[in-house]
Formats: sequence, C-alpha cells, structure tokens
Amino acid sequence: MKVMVQATPLDPWTEIGRYQDEALDRAGKYGATAVFVGTMRDFNAGTGVQGMTLEHYPGMTEKYLEAISAEARERWDILDTLIIHRCGALQPNDPIALLAVWSSHRAAAFEACRFLIEALKSRAPFWKKEAREEGEHWVTDNTPG
Repeated sequence: MKVMVQATPLDPWTEIGRYQDEALDRAGKYGATAVFVGTMRDFNAGTGVQGMTLEHYPGMTEKYLEAISAEARERWDILDTLIIHRCGALQPNDPIALLAVWSSHRAAAFEACRFLIEALKSRAPFWKKEAREEGEHWVTDNTPG
C-alpha cells in the first residue's frame, strides 16, 4: 500500500509502472489492475474554470487515505493499493488523482477502486478553490459519481 499527496506534476501511467516494477512484489499473483485517474476539467457546474488550487491538511489527509486503503483491503480480496493525489496549483487537463488496485480477479479490483474514489471524493480533507472568469470560488459540493 502506498499513499502520497504531492504538489509536483503527476504522470499516472509512469507511477503505475514504477510501483509494479519496484514495490509490488507480486508478479504472477494478480490478474487484475483497476485504475482511476481523475483529471481537472475546464468547467464545473456549467461555469468555465481556468485553474484550481487544492489545499489539504498535511498528515491528516495521508492518514485518511491510508485508512480507506486499509478498509478496502478488509472488505475485498485485493493484493495492494496505490493512491497519489495532487495538491497546490492545477490547470485544466492536469491529472489530479491516481487510484490503483491490484487483485487476483477483476470484480474485487473494480469494486475496491470505486470504493476508494467515492470515499476520497466524499470525505477526504481536501479543499478546492477554482479560478473562474468572475473570480475565485471555493467549491462546496462534489460532482456526482
């Protein structure tokens, strides 16, 4: 299990390959890898968005992400998880979040991955401030799944 919150750019596909090569000592054990990559849109709720700042509570955010990863491992027969989330300044098309789940079978991988993203979106301590044409705006509601 790996959890990271970072201000540096995120290349999700490189991170998945790196994690599988360097940290996931389970070659031949997994038959499924479910991946979710969240990317910044240039609109929200019908309004154009030029940029976004993501803030979080260091230490608390990572502990929460570790807790939902542990919960996923208890609820489903999965082998490992990877969560990397951006913070700081973002532009449209920037990858924001990477969630990956490895399992022997696809059903557990898909279900656990969906659980992780829904738990992250609904309860993780992140705060979004959008830069819009009319000024900055704090986002108070998440978009539906």
